[in-house]
Amino acid sequence: MDYNILWFVLIVVLFTGFFFLEGFDYGVGTLLTLLSDKESDRSQIVRSIGPVWDGNEVWMITAGGAMFAAFPHVYATLFSTFYIALFLMLVALILRAVAFEFRHQRTDEKWQRAWSCAIAFGSIVPAFLWGVVVTNLIAGLPIGANMVYRGGFFDLLTPYTVVGGVTFFAVFAFHGATFLNLRLTDRYLLERARSYGLKFGVAAALLYVLCMVLTYTNTDLYSSPLAAGALVLSAAAFVAAIGALYAKAHKPAFILGGLAIAGTTVGFFAGLFPRLMVSSLNAGWSLTIYNASSTEYTLSIMTVAAVILVPIILGYQIWTYYIFRKRISPNDAGHQAY
Repeated sequence: MDYNILWFVLIVVLFTGFFFLEGFDYGVGTLLTLLSDKESDRSQIVRSIGPVWDGNEVWMITAGGAMFAAFPHVYATLFSTFYIALFLMLVALILRAVAFEFRHQRTDEKWQRAWSCAIAFGSIVPAFLWGVVVTNLIAGLPIGANMVYRGGFFDLLTPYTVVGGVTFFAVFAFHGATFLNLRLTDRYLLERARSYGLKFGVAAALLYVLCMVLTYTNTDLYSSPLAAGALVLSAAAFVAAIGALYAKAHKPAFILGGLAIAGTTVGFFAGLFPRLMVSSLNAGWSLTIYNASSTEYTLSIMTVAAVILVPIILGYQIWTYYIFRKRISPNDAGHQAY
């Protein structure tokens, strides 16, 4: 395996970890204002992700950093193409981060309600925009021979990409509901999370099928047997996750939903390989792991750094989840922390 393929695989791993972890993170934020009108209940929901939400976002930062170092031309074209979309996402994420820190600074209900809405907004917008970004990448973009995007912001919003965005939103909401069923103890919130999880799950399953049909008609993704197999298995895993949640098998529901997200991510990247950005103007103008990469020497140095640092990051994340594995109770000490 050469360095280009190795870094492509590493980026796939990083984005898979990001969508799996930040997926339930966004989902919990989406459900925050839906499950209860009481701020005391919402505090329990926020505390379920309070210790880990910022660590989950590290995966996105690491994936972006890896893209910048290994495939700088992709990084440049990607960020210029989705400049407005990524700016909106960044604004939403900043508002969300501020809301996590400010929400508990006062006990006034109006104050907490406003920041709860900010968390929900900061979770819904990125979830939708990530779906738009991913579906645009596999559908193809008007990229010229000089690796420059020849379009505007609204060219990114097509029926296919909007369906992709809504699908990501619904899948993440389901993922968040299954996570809450593993983290909370309050019976009212648990039942509400399960109820909304089933609703979002059914909606996500229908949207997933529609998205896959549109993927067949709008992309060449299914020409890759690996991609087609991963997407079919992911769809089956998601349906099984809905069945598990209905049967109140909460841990299998969370695991199966996570596998569906991971499988879909792998399927999309497998369908792209060896491309990273598809040009709809000329296939030869697509950005690949070879024509958009750093030098072999740079990749070799980065590989050494990755071998050292990635296990440390993984170890830290595992340790964090282990430390905060206890379910959230309404009467926990230090409940004002979030």
